[in-house]
Amino acid sequence: MVQLQAAVQDVFDRSHIAAAYQPIVDMAYGEVVAVEALARWPRLSISPETAFSVAREAGRVDELDNACQRAALEGLRGSNLPPGFCVFVNVEPVGSVDALTERTTGPKLMAEITERALLRDPARLLRSVARMRDRGCGIALDDVGAVPDSLAMLPLLAPDVIKLDISLVQGWPDADQARILTAVAAYSEESGATILAEGIESDAHYGQALALGATLGQGWYFSKPGPLGDYPPLRSSISWATRRPTPPGTPFDLLDPRRLRIASKGTLLSMSHHIEAQGLSLETPPIVVGAFQTASRFTPATARRYRQLARRCPLVVALGASMGAEPVEGVRGGRLGPRDELCGQWIVLVLGAHYRGALIAKDLGDSGPDLERRFLFALTHDHQIVLDAAQMLLDNASVA
Repeated sequence: MVQLQAAVQDVFDRSHIAAAYQPIVDMAYGEVVAVEALARWPRLSISPETAFSVAREAGRVDELDNACQRAALEGLRGSNLPPGFCVFVNVEPVGSVDALTERTTGPKLMAEITERALLRDPARLLRSVARMRDRGCGIALDDVGAVPDSLAMLPLLAPDVIKLDISLVQGWPDADQARILTAVAAYSEESGATILAEGIESDAHYGQALALGATLGQGWYFSKPGPLGDYPPLRSSISWATRRPTPPGTPFDLLDPRRLRIASKGTLLSMSHHIEAQGLSLETPPIVVGAFQTASRFTPATARRYRQLARRCPLVVALGASMGAEPVEGVRGGRLGPRDELCGQWIVLVLGAHYRGALIAKDLGDSGPDLERRFLFALTHDHQIVLDAAQMLLDNASVA
């Protein structure tokens, strides 16, 4: 273990880090349209998996990840990659993205985020993704199919490229994986995202990748990782779809004023309970987010419902002024500032692979009995409105 720790110290030394590049092929034309940069330590007897495992234990993942990103970008210097070519660079979900966001020239970059840790810190992840998109980076989601629970993050992350996990390409999908493939196909059809299959090592894997809807392929069947090659002009034109930015404002600002109605809290409770209940009934567990104005309105009855939701759903969030970090077991709390506009809104939304619904209401400021307080509201199942509202809630709250 002492030798391992000493070796890992050397791993952080930039002089030991080198980048290898594995081609990504357009399977319709058989040409290389992108490469994935992979960190290697040719002078050290240590694997990338071991390096990152020990770095994580030492709390130094950001440092190592950033060093690997810089090695990948330095390896591109002096290259003459053709127009439209793309370079995939691995990024830890909650790591530093300084190297990618500082870069201003060169080929298009695709930040590749593993699906295995999407739910560790979703708010920080979404902020990092926004930074990278602002600087022109695309987003690729890796290992899709390895962790079914993370499927709920697919619409929020809005990847431009979905990389199917090797288990899907090299074996027969089980029931959970088939559910994921259905959701991936629906997302790709809706968004225009590209599907990439990794781990292709044989003719059988190649055929399986095509059957799963992949148009891009990666694996030893095409090429092992190695030095950056010289690539001719592309015959094919890959459309690296990019999601539009979330509009400014609050969820209530997204609503069409012509659709707004007025109702008491007592009337709206049944609607909010119905939306919450989707988290228990949908085949693919969704994300559930509630904004309750203040922590005092996250009542014991509400806490019981959200505890039940958290036992099934991969991410359940409750926001409000003075809200604790975990208002009830399994629920992530988001503390709003007392002057935050969201403190004047009551929102319950469910965001899933095949269902999106939300109650979005604005407090009209009535005094008197709680259940008689009136709200200006809309009940919506508009996919874009619910998606933008979820993004706003997670972006504007410190969800841990």
